Amino acid sequence: DHFNPEWDRNPTSEPAEIRIGAFGTRVEFLQRTLNARSQPSPNLGVDGDFGPATESAVKHFQELHGLVATGIADAAVWQALGPIVEELPVPEPDVVNTEILPREPMDRLDGPPFVTCKAWVVVNAHDGKAIGGYQAESPLHIASTTKMMTAWLVIQLAELQPAVLDETLTMSARADETRGSTADIRSGEMLTIRDALYGLMLPSGNDMSVALTEHFGARLAPVVAVDHAATKTSDDATEAVTEPLVQFVAAMNAEAVRLGMAKTQFSNPHGLSSDIHLSTASDLAVLARTAMKSDLFRHYVSTRQRGATVTGPGGYSRNVMWKNTNQLLTIDGYNGVKTGTTDLAGACLVSTAERDGRRLIVVVLGSAASEARYTDSRNLYRWAWMKK
Repeated sequence: DHFNPEWDRNPTSEPAEIRIGAFGTRVEFLQRTLNARSQPSPNLGVDGDFGPATESAVKHFQELHGLVATGIADAAVWQALGPIVEELPVPEPDVVNTEILPREPMDRLDGPPFVTCKAWVVVNAHDGKAIGGYQAESPLHIASTTKMMTAWLVIQLAELQPAVLDETLTMSARADETRGSTADIRSGEMLTIRDALYGLMLPSGNDMSVALTEHFGARLAPVVAVDHAATKTSDDATEAVTEPLVQFVAAMNAEAVRLGMAKTQFSNPHGLSSDIHLSTASDLAVLARTAMKSDLFRHYVSTRQRGATVTGPGGYSRNVMWKNTNQLLTIDGYNGVKTGTTDLAGACLVSTAERDGRRLIVVVLGSAASEARYTDSRNLYRWAWMKK
């Protein structure tokens, strides 16, 4: 019905007006002439298909010429357009076939490669300066790259108090029931914080992120101003401020402010999509650059697999194994940092690599598919290595 509207099903007649759904030579005439006569040009594809873009261009042209903006190309529109713009004449075959088309040298790259991602940035890890980027300051969904901040907060505490890594974490029912990627630890099972961080970063355990926030929320909570007048009439308000997960997320946002991640807002520790849980490629590069200065952080994000023993209620034990989701770790020179995937975020990757003593950080957000984030990243690295 779209391509053969009822009003256009009689092949022996040409309608006086053409509108959305029309297809054919007259639509090509219209598109080509609109491109030439409208200011600014709508840059329509001359495909003979009267779709929404052509309709919008007709409405804009009508408004510019004081016509009723119907989006229908009627007699008044054709009169205002003037003589139609014909297709450019095709040169003689001998001219086409003997033309020498210019080519760029193989070792010259004037611009970055084509990528599938919505946003990207390449940063020099030494000085933090951006080598290049696209939509790098646009707030977007970031999926499990969020866990860089979750791990970073715990690791900072562990560096100040090494005994933290030997503390025992018990998986809660809420943590166990968190949807999405999992460390596969069951409610009531116990393991050390040292192992829990592997369960967070290697398989990208959403369950482990919640368990860690519950364990550390009160210790990491920043000073939060509380409206005591409101809490006198609402126990819920007090409970919300003292809930460990809320406290931990507040610490994540406080650390983002401290690091200058001006366009970042966290609402959870795992990255499951939320309207207010957003960051930018540039902000994530700042976080990665800061965290990668830590030996402990670098150790966790560069580990390809890890085994651990967990203890369950009643004293049973079982072995678990986690594999890192970052496929770039199989390539020499790459040593981090974090993957992420949700429907809204697309496929994301924050990575680092070193060549000839030069370390780069690449962030890609919203790649078209899981494999595409690795292709996008490696192409950006190749381009960046060649830049002086």
